[in-house]
Amino acid sequence: MLLVRDAQCESVAVMRKDKMEAYMKTILVIGMGKMGQHLARKMQQLGNEVMIVDKSEQIIQELAPEFKDCFAGDCANEGVLRSLGINNFDYCFVAIGEESYASLEITSLLKELGGKCVVANANSSRQAKFLKSVGADEVFFPEKEIADKLAVRYNSEAIFDYVELTSDYAIFEVAILKQWVGKTIMHLDIRKKYHVNIIAIKKGEKIDALPGGNYAFEEGDHILVIGETNHVFDLAKASEK
Repeated sequence: MLLVRDAQCESVAVMRKDKMEAYMKTILVIGMGKMGQHLARKMQQLGNEVMIVDKSEQIIQELAPEFKDCFAGDCANEGVLRSLGINNFDYCFVAIGEESYASLEITSLLKELGGKCVVANANSSRQAKFLKSVGADEVFFPEKEIADKLAVRYNSEAIFDYVELTSDYAIFEVAILKQWVGKTIMHLDIRKKYHVNIIAIKKGEKIDALPGGNYAFEEGDHILVIGETNHVFDLAKASEK
């Protein structure tokens, strides 16, 4: 019986390993500035296979203890990229937005060499436009995103966080109105009155996802809502009163 149980355990372990490997992505991160390092570390923490590249040998030597796959080389050189086997990566990140020409050249070469999904960093809307034109599948603009988020966050004392979905819709964390305390979602008819959908209640660090209509608000509650930005701003203004 013990042998059978051991065999079963081994079989389960293999199945779990296969399942984990099925979810694991192969990631290439080019450019080991602060953002590139943060991205590579987080991708690795999430269980992905990450290879980092930078033209500075010193930076790669410093990061080598953290990453199994490292390479020092100038990726604007087609031969360097070819040697990496670009078509073997699920995602290629170009995290060198500060070097506009190099970023464009590398992004273009990655697509030419079979990059499945190339995501590039931009430092300006003009650079983002050019990156798209040379084949980037997605362009992220961290400085703009952070600035937008700060502007929205500090535009109202009742807004604590937000995630933009489109130019018109977003998910917001908003403080509840004082007069809501003790009343239920159904009684307040929030969706009809404020034109937003509550997707969760936040109590400190705890989240109550998809609360029912009979949930009664408590003092200090925050709500996570999805809706048009202008409607959420109206709700936030009402909460400030």
